[in-house]
Amino acid sequence: MQLKKAVLLVLAIALIAPASLFASGAAEAGAPESNVIGISKIVAHPALDAVEDAIIDELREQGYDFQFDLQNAQGDVTTASQIAAKFRADRVRLAVGIATPTAQALVNTLTDIPVVFAAITDPVAAQLVSSYDGGGANVTGSSDMIPVQTQFELMQEMLGVQTVGHVYASGEANAVRLAEMARDAANSLGIELVESTVVDSSEVRSATQAILGRVDAIWVSTDNTVVSALSALAAVAADAGVPVIASDPISSQDDDVLFALGFDYYQMGRATGRAIVEILEGADPGAMPTIFMTDPSDLNLLINLDVADALGVSFPQAMLDDASIVVEGGRVR
Repeated sequence: MQLKKAVLLVLAIALIAPASLFASGAAEAGAPESNVIGISKIVAHPALDAVEDAIIDELREQGYDFQFDLQNAQGDVTTASQIAAKFRADRVRLAVGIATPTAQALVNTLTDIPVVFAAITDPVAAQLVSSYDGGGANVTGSSDMIPVQTQFELMQEMLGVQTVGHVYASGEANAVRLAEMARDAANSLGIELVESTVVDSSEVRSATQAILGRVDAIWVSTDNTVVSALSALAAVAADAGVPVIASDPISSQDDDVLFALGFDYYQMGRATGRAIVEILEGADPGAMPTIFMTDPSDLNLLINLDVADALGVSFPQAMLDDASIVVEGGRVR
């Protein structure tokens, strides 16, 4: 079975600025038809930026001429709540939360304004919706549930790992959910999982250094706190000769990541934008199911041949054939 088909099978089974907020356009309080869509993301990194860009591109291509109030909580939950309060005061037409903390802040604050989440691992566990099939009152959106089991199987097949390190943010709901999935995957394969938790991105380097001597590889989920510091994690792992396997191909292109398997976040943003269009045209967000990316074209596999050469690792031909992003000679080809 080709790699992407295997990933889809796993997915099918699995799915049963703190002090400076700015606006690109502001609506008057109480305006019945605001021309502003608020977008709040927890941090800036390539994957979340791609979601944001894609939503804007989709709406513009479909003929909508909205102003976008683009906000970045810079990893701070309090700031995420302040952004949500701002959107409520401005009476934005619709609010988008990219990543779990910002989406939770919007859902908790905006009860009469449509909320669309994006890049949420498990929206039910995050209490954004009561069911994947709908039931979120004024809420719907898209999930980036990743193929954790397949990633661990690939690590075992390629590298023969017996111990895998995992650095994650203990206060980020999607990171905690993925840590649970990683434990399940590791247990099923007889792999020891060595965990190290962080509170914010400034702790990622030291948390990685603390476990490097005890692991055969480091696995990175779509934890936004850790991904925003991926360069630091990958650098210290490379110095120690420990391979890094990631879940965000877009964010991994410029770092010492051996391979990364995950979703095309730009395409996820386009799908989220199409859901927003449905709401603007009268659809009830509470009746709309969560969007799961299940098409083969939604998956990206990044392979870094430079890192492989440094580690003395060879990729099987099947993986090379499936790779959508290959880094060689310091360049993406």
